[in-house]
Amino acid sequence: MTTPVCTSASKAAVPVPPSYGADARYATYARYSSFSSYVRARGPVLLRTARSLTANPSDAEDLLQTALTKTYVAWERIEDHRALDGYVRRALLNTRTSQWRKRKVDEFACEELPEPETVPAPDPAEQQVLHDAMWRAVMKLPDRQRAMVVLRYYEDLSEAQTAEVLGVSVGTVKSAVSRALGKLREDPELAPVR
Repeated sequence: MTTPVCTSASKAAVPVPPSYGADARYATYARYSSFSSYVRARGPVLLRTARSLTANPSDAEDLLQTALTKTYVAWERIEDHRALDGYVRRALLNTRTSQWRKRKVDEFACEELPEPETVPAPDPAEQQVLHDAMWRAVMKLPDRQRAMVVLRYYEDLSEAQTAEVLGVSVGTVKSAVSRALGKLREDPELAPVR
C-alpha cells in the first residue's frame, strides 16, 4: 500500500502511517493548513527581516526557509500562536548566527607579510615651493592671459564657461591660454618641474 504524498500547497496530503487512522491525518492536515496560512500571511514581513540579516537576497530566502522549517517542526509545541513572529525571528537569528560561526576562514602563515608597496609621500615643503614658484610665474602673465589661466586651471571652468565669464569667444580663450602655457613652460623658475 502506498502512502499519499503532498501534491500541492493548497491540498496537503501529509504522509501518515495507516495505523494512525483518519484522526491523525486530519490533525496533520490541520497543522499544515494553519502553518501554511501563517506563512502566506506573514511571509513578506519575515522575508524583509531575513533580508536585513544577509546581504544577498538568495541567502535571505534560504535563511527564511530554514527558519520556517524549524518552526513547522515545533508547530505543536508553540503554545501561544500570537507570538509566532517572535519565534520565527529568533529562529532566523539563531540560524544566521550558526551560519557565520561555521564560516570557513582561510588563513595562511607566511614568512613575509604581504604589505602593499608604499609610495613615499611628497615633501610638503617641496610642494609649497613648487606652488609658490607656479603662482609667481602666473602673476608675470599679462592680465587677460592670467585671468584665463586662473579661470581654466585654478577655478576648473571649461573653455566655454571661461569665455562666457570674460565675454569673449571660445577661440579667444583657446589661443590666449595656449600662449600663456607656452610662457609658463619657458619660465626659468619652473625649470626643475620639467
